[in-house]
Amino acid sequence: MGVEAGAQAARARALAVLRIRSRALAVALLPAAVAVILLAGAVGDRLEGPVWDAARWVMTPFAVLVLLAAAGIALVVARARPAMSPTVPVAEEAAPDLYRMVRDLADRLDVPAPSAIALTPDCDSWLEDRTHPAHAPTPAEEHQDIAGAGRQAHRRHPAAPVLVIGSPFLWWMRVGELRAVLAPVIAGTGPSAHPDIAAARRFVRGLDAAVAVASEPRRDPVSRAVLAGVGWVARLLLRSCRVHAAELERGVAAAAAERAQAVDYGLRIVAQEQVGLAYAGWDRLLTRVALPAWRMGRWPSRLDAGVVAALTELSRRDRLAEGFASRLGERPACDLLEEPGTVDEAASLLAARLFHGGPAGPGPDWSPVDWSEYPDEVVDRKWRLDAARLHRVLDAMGVRPTTGPTAPATVAPTLSRVLDHLTDTAPAWTAGNTGATGSAAGSTGSGPDIAPSEAAGPPPGRPDPLDDEDLAGTTAPSATLAARLSAELAREEAAPSPAAPSPASPPPDPADLWDDRALPLFPLQPPRTARELLADHLTAMVCCAAMDTAGATPGLDWLDGPTLLIDGERTADLAPKVLTLIEDGDVTPLRIWLAQLGIRPEKPVRLG
Repeated sequence: MGVEAGAQAARARALAVLRIRSRALAVALLPAAVAVILLAGAVGDRLEGPVWDAARWVMTPFAVLVLLAAAGIALVVARARPAMSPTVPVAEEAAPDLYRMVRDLADRLDVPAPSAIALTPDCDSWLEDRTHPAHAPTPAEEHQDIAGAGRQAHRRHPAAPVLVIGSPFLWWMRVGELRAVLAPVIAGTGPSAHPDIAAARRFVRGLDAAVAVASEPRRDPVSRAVLAGVGWVARLLLRSCRVHAAELERGVAAAAAERAQAVDYGLRIVAQEQVGLAYAGWDRLLTRVALPAWRMGRWPSRLDAGVVAALTELSRRDRLAEGFASRLGERPACDLLEEPGTVDEAASLLAARLFHGGPAGPGPDWSPVDWSEYPDEVVDRKWRLDAARLHRVLDAMGVRPTTGPTAPATVAPTLSRVLDHLTDTAPAWTAGNTGATGSAAGSTGSGPDIAPSEAAGPPPGRPDPLDDEDLAGTTAPSATLAARLSAELAREEAAPSPAAPSPASPPPDPADLWDDRALPLFPLQPPRTARELLADHLTAMVCCAAMDTAGATPGLDWLDGPTLLIDGERTADLAPKVLTLIEDGDVTPLRIWLAQLGIRPEKPVRLG
């Protein structure tokens, strides 16, 4: 370990953590020491009498119980599997240039090189200790890693930590920028190799893993009681170590930053701008582009390549980002990989699993989609399925098809049916009295009929969607239809999915990286509100009408997701008109927009 001030501070905090461990051991051994003194006094005829005999009878079994409890706690702490970030391992054979660059950085920084490299579908990089025996790959896993990952280590439990790199960095950053960004991360292997710091970190990680083991649900009352005691002790020790462990990590980070100043410091300042830009593009790509596909049971297989497209589009639109496009002529960091497409696909699948909770591998209902197929396979299908759901809800509510001279001769789904329903001002549409007024409307023929099953209200155990404050600023027909859509979508999501594991499937392996029941680990967005659902479904219905009557086509906007293309140009002014209809019941702006583009709302559309 170097002489950096941060390294010395980290070592001092590590010693403080180790002193807490020593004190805990001393407390566990204290009853045994007292019992040994009492027994030795009896052997030497020095501590005799009824009082000393009683003390011996009490302290000896008590000391044995304390020792057994301490041994059990120590065993749980030692054997508990520490948390490990889900990543895509990259073998040296799959990225020799990347490994060469990392080792060169470690040599220049005079620190140990990381033992391996892994990728994470996030805009961050860090070092992760995977020296625990439970983290060793099984023989089966060694043959399933990406491009031969798993064969990278020449020893079973490497001492150096693993370097985890955000996969978007490899595709967006240039080689020099990635090198500058990774320098302070790799410099952290120096303090991490110090025995005191490594021992303190192992102790804290073991306590954290023991708390996780104690928190797992169990039906056996005996194991629950035993692990409750283990968890209490582990939490007590964690609280004692919390401040010292946090300051230890700050000291390590400060020492790494100080040591890395000698390597590419000027370029690192420029590269930090690319870190923020990559994060913004990655977040936009996941929430606007990938999430609609995941909800359709499809996962884009080239998310990292999509980041480059999204940020290039941003540079084209934003004058402030024009300088970023000139960087694209330099060598991208993904060229350091032998097979970038294979790694990108694995990272994309992991991103879908972490952020959406998708299955671990492709299947009939969980298949990859290429960017060239995205408009037809995702956008078109999404709009038509949403439009079909909208008309199913209208059918269940008893809303009659459009009548009039321009209405189609056959009963077919039309946009006019939806527009007429949302502009219906009949007094039957009262948000708080839907069921009572539905039958009245049906008897007079002046308003839509409410089916008895729908008039009964939401499913048991669910709050009434009409009570949602989000619907307070909408018209009564919009609020009712939004509530029905929300309930219908909730029923569909509650239904068993073929992509989900069946109840007969075997339980998850305890050695898995994470529990499937906890997925998604990082949800991208909260559930959509009823107002947002209605806006999405109404927009989908308008887009279906545009595609079937005006020759429009589905498209992909790298920054905004699914978009409608008319004569090759994206339409960006539809959302305000849809919101005006939902909130004010004014259909005039939307009808003018439809007429200008030649969209026929009275014509039937094809549903999904």
